[in-house]
Amino acid sequence: MQKLSERLLFLLIALLFISSCDENKASRYEDWKVYGGSEENIKYSTLTQVDTTNVHTLQVAWQYRTGDADTVKNSQIQCNPVIVDGVLYAASPRLRLFALDAATGKEKWVFDPQDSVQNKRWHSPVVNISRGVSYWEEGEDKRILFTAGAIIYAINATDGTLITGFGEEGGVDLHNDLGREDAADLYIAPTSPGMVFKDLFIIGGRVSEAQYAAPGHVRAYNIKTGKLEWIFRTIPHPGEFGYDTWKDTAAYRFIGGANNWSGFSLDKERGIVFVPTGSAAFDFYGGKRKGDNLFANCLIALDAATGKRIWHYQFVHHDVWDRDVPAPPVLVTLNRNGKQIDAVAQTTKQGYVFVFERATGTPVFPIEEKPVPQTSPLFEEELSPTQPAPSLPEPFSRQKFGEEDINTIVPDSIQQQIKTKLAGYIKDHMFSPPSKEGTVILPGFDGGAEWGGPAFDPETGMLYVNANEMPWILTMVDAAGKTDKKETLYEAGKRVYMGSCMNCHAPDRKGAGNFPGLIDVNKKYNPAEVNELLLTGRRMMPGFKHLLEEEREAVITYVLEQKEKYKQPYTAPAKPINDYLNLPYSFTGYNKFETPEGYPAISPPWGTLNAINLNTGEHVWNIPLGEFPELTARGIPPTGTENYGGPVVTAGGLVFIAATPDGKMRAFDKHNGKLLWEYQLPFAGYATPSVYIIDGKQYIVIACGGGKLNTKSGDAYIAFALP
Repeated sequence: MQKLSERLLFLLIALLFISSCDENKASRYEDWKVYGGSEENIKYSTLTQVDTTNVHTLQVAWQYRTGDADTVKNSQIQCNPVIVDGVLYAASPRLRLFALDAATGKEKWVFDPQDSVQNKRWHSPVVNISRGVSYWEEGEDKRILFTAGAIIYAINATDGTLITGFGEEGGVDLHNDLGREDAADLYIAPTSPGMVFKDLFIIGGRVSEAQYAAPGHVRAYNIKTGKLEWIFRTIPHPGEFGYDTWKDTAAYRFIGGANNWSGFSLDKERGIVFVPTGSAAFDFYGGKRKGDNLFANCLIALDAATGKRIWHYQFVHHDVWDRDVPAPPVLVTLNRNGKQIDAVAQTTKQGYVFVFERATGTPVFPIEEKPVPQTSPLFEEELSPTQPAPSLPEPFSRQKFGEEDINTIVPDSIQQQIKTKLAGYIKDHMFSPPSKEGTVILPGFDGGAEWGGPAFDPETGMLYVNANEMPWILTMVDAAGKTDKKETLYEAGKRVYMGSCMNCHAPDRKGAGNFPGLIDVNKKYNPAEVNELLLTGRRMMPGFKHLLEEEREAVITYVLEQKEKYKQPYTAPAKPINDYLNLPYSFTGYNKFETPEGYPAISPPWGTLNAINLNTGEHVWNIPLGEFPELTARGIPPTGTENYGGPVVTAGGLVFIAATPDGKMRAFDKHNGKLLWEYQLPFAGYATPSVYIIDGKQYIVIACGGGKLNTKSGDAYIAFALP
């Protein structure tokens, strides 16, 4: 009898413990105080008020217009708002930080970096892209940590004023503390928010992807003072782990990139911050950076308190395909063969999901180093003989483009044109080397997975990831080097353009990929405005402070077609030649492989939403995401489209996502992918929604900024709720 009583008591204690754990989990995931919903970045909400039975009745609860659409040309919003104590914090296209009543959308305050002391002091570019902000509090001290250009600002969350005790009068310049003499002239502009751990603000940043690039070192600053507390060098210095993976022993002094531009995830209990990194610069030629190039293209587990490396894994060795790790990983708990595993799952541009044990980096599913093409047609290039591939899950994107994959929606004559072009490209492998004849990149430069990242449902172990299936063509050309002959302003301007601008805007200045053309740009900008753009950068365009004043004048003459200056002589002082930066090749831009009508040359689907069971590695469902209305009108089933921005998943059985150029916000049944609701947004929502509750009412909010994929720019935030 006594043993029975003891067992009953033990059972009661266990039930209370489980109940307490469930309550803690519920409270942790019912608000949205962190970018991605939580430090684990799983984009999950325990809220159930909106569910599969009533989601069809969702309606607009409020709409907020930032007022920036008319003041910023070709603007975008990619922000995932955070909501704390009924207040929503987010950024406008012009990077004005604002606070709203999250129940009504009524504005509480606005902070404009262009009016700040810091912007006047450092001339920081503020017309960039913000994907979110960070919140910290200690008692009554409540702060928003926010970046505009290279500056970290500390803002009073209550009234929007600058906290002048942080850094220098309220800001920290990320050009500092890098250990590079040329850092002041290099482009640094974080787009994704940093991670808060205790009193530390951990930050990475976007840098240039050309040869003049800042190193992507990860740093932690004291939130109260702005003082640098630690730095982890993603391009190791002599004596540091990973230095021997660079055969060029002085590369660390000049090579940039290997940066965390996509944000972080945090295991708060273990004190581990997870850091995904991009490729080393220059993206597409590695002859000056031979070796595997740690810590480029890695997931790095760091001690969040000290910045010390715990473990790492490299997804692409010696990357020459721009296969950055595009999003923060999700921190998950899996049930694998009856064993609970705290894991970290990383989606990649290659269309893979890599899953590791969180504390040790041990793969949950086996990973094999597979042979890949090793011979490059480019001078002095040395490719890695193998690249890693997980056994499970299977890829969620196609990884090869053959004749059998040609788009059959277009007429036969167009199909034949595609077939002819395809035959002339290198296309046999996902890791085929860059070439002068052109190499098919599939998954493309934007994935596979992209920066929106996946959502994870801890109830079911399901991962939801949206993907692109657009092939791109990577074509290398001989670099336009300086000649000994005397040049005119036109000749010098064209040379500088081909060396610095062609990569994004194409040799013919008509634009490439998601980058705009520059034909008739003289109708939009004057010489002074273009000069400012070259110095500071804007949105996805880095700054080019390394260009001499004379070089900037020459390229402005060329781009703005100032014909009256074409024949003027070009004179400029000689620049010292740095062999690490004097590359023999450039590339012709981010060129999509499309039909004349602008559809992908590959057969549909062109964009997908995928559900993967991470407990087993099995794919559960896959659907096209997005549509072309003109094709739907012809009776063609939805093809899917390119998409940017991620999904969120809720305990109410729903997956919410916008992301598509057709401008729709959609809700799917998370169990089977069935479309349950859609709403036509005023501007395309290239962002990830946030889910929150106020006074018992559930809201779903999305930033509608447009501006990508030839869609109209906007400046709206829209929140939805039940009637």
